[in-house]
Amino acid sequence: MKHGHETASRGVALLHDPLHNKGTAFTEVERDALGLRGLLPPHVHTQEEQMARFLENMRGLADPLEKFVALNSLHDRNEALFFRVVCDHVDEIMPLIYTPTVGLACQRFGHIFQRPRGMFISINDRGRIADILRNWPGKAGIIVVTDGERILGLGDQGANGMGIPVGKLSLYTACAGVDPAICLPVTLDMGTNNETLLNDPYYVGLRRRRVTGPAYDELIDEFITAARHVFPDVIIQFEDFANHNAFRLLERYRHKICTFNDDIQGTASVALAGVLSALRVKGTSLADEKFLFLGAGEAATGIADLIVAAMVAEGVDVMEARKHCWLVDSKGLVVKSREGLASQKLPYAHDHPPVSDFLSALKALKPTGIIGVAAVGGTFTPEVLRAMADGNERPIVFALSNPTSKSECTAEQAYEGTDGRALFASGSPFLPLQYQGKTMVPRQGNNSYIFPGVGLGAIACGATRITDEMFLAAANTLASLVTPADLDQGSLFPPLSNTREVSARIAVAVAEVAFERGLAAKSRPEDMLTLVKAHVYDPRYPVVHS
Repeated sequence: MKHGHETASRGVALLHDPLHNKGTAFTEVERDALGLRGLLPPHVHTQEEQMARFLENMRGLADPLEKFVALNSLHDRNEALFFRVVCDHVDEIMPLIYTPTVGLACQRFGHIFQRPRGMFISINDRGRIADILRNWPGKAGIIVVTDGERILGLGDQGANGMGIPVGKLSLYTACAGVDPAICLPVTLDMGTNNETLLNDPYYVGLRRRRVTGPAYDELIDEFITAARHVFPDVIIQFEDFANHNAFRLLERYRHKICTFNDDIQGTASVALAGVLSALRVKGTSLADEKFLFLGAGEAATGIADLIVAAMVAEGVDVMEARKHCWLVDSKGLVVKSREGLASQKLPYAHDHPPVSDFLSALKALKPTGIIGVAAVGGTFTPEVLRAMADGNERPIVFALSNPTSKSECTAEQAYEGTDGRALFASGSPFLPLQYQGKTMVPRQGNNSYIFPGVGLGAIACGATRITDEMFLAAANTLASLVTPADLDQGSLFPPLSNTREVSARIAVAVAEVAFERGLAAKSRPEDMLTLVKAHVYDPRYPVVHS
């Protein structure tokens, strides 16, 4: 395991280097050796003491955005301490550094901006992206890149969307131990069509409308080419691109480089894991289920595709498997007779008369599970939930949109609307609650269960591609780690506090697929878990002996 990093920095420069700074935890020996004597208060604090001090101050803040700013400031000055705080208190900290608070942080990004993190590349930088990437001081092993057009369920946030790649890469390190030294967040500033941002004096991005068409594609292609040239073998994760770009960019690059789209594939994997857990409670198989999706974009079709892949793996014909997944978009039920459907919707456009709204589609199709990914809050109404309860002994209800304001229903609403029978998962966190004398612990279907382990596995084996089969393996692995005790309290996922062990197991599963399919650049080891854990960063400060 890695404990920190060696550095050539000394003195004040070292104290300003967040990757290597330890603050008051520098030992007496280190203070002499690194030119720090006199630059720090005399007492040497342990990292545990530093963490307790930070938490005391952070917990004294009432507003989640203020806590986000405090955590961001810590990240900017002492990365090891930041990741120790996150790892040791993941249930408390994850909602602050990612959903739901990161959504508000993106909306307020220019107003709370303190210090740049990652790289901003704009449409004005065409022709020199490789030179710009060389300004990055380290070696990037994994890049999370966004163009800010579809941030969570909030829409176009332009350059303010940088909060998402930063947050995602923080979770790579916190949840899987991916070395922060190789993590590079990137925002491609193509402009924004958000009038509020264009008129905001504190907006950090270009004050222009979004670029589309060939100029957009040329910048993406130059970025991909430059990133692979400057950082050979880098993994590139597409994040929060709008539907009209996300699918085609994934298809353009997935067979050429090591890349994936978390909104399509990661969301699918965690949702499938939740479904597999629900089936254990029901005692059924995927072939017994019918799913109705509220939404027909990246998340919906990604989940449907992976459910189909899982059914095919169980021996079901692919055409038959697709009939178990139905989509409702803004125009109503997606049916074969409708013209002008986007390509990703076509496999799920079945023979059926048009239906104009979700509740009517539900009553007509009688699904066993509903999956909300349309980012329209409150759409799983009491009528929707009652209809699910009337038709199913244990209805599957997944309200996966985030942040919380976009959730289709709350956990409490799901249980109340189904007499406590719902098998519930959400995209935003909900606290445990009492229902009819029983403590229910609904758990968030958070992509952080999946993508950190996928990235760690790809890094460990030197994966040349990341495939849907790997995400299927990740889903099966995650579901296998849910205990009977979890299921008994309504939890379809393991505790977030187990996230590092979960990620290690997923990394092993991903690496196994890579080796089996000839997609690993490294030699197959005798012990896959040992290979994976050799790449895990440990934020605890090492003990220095004089």
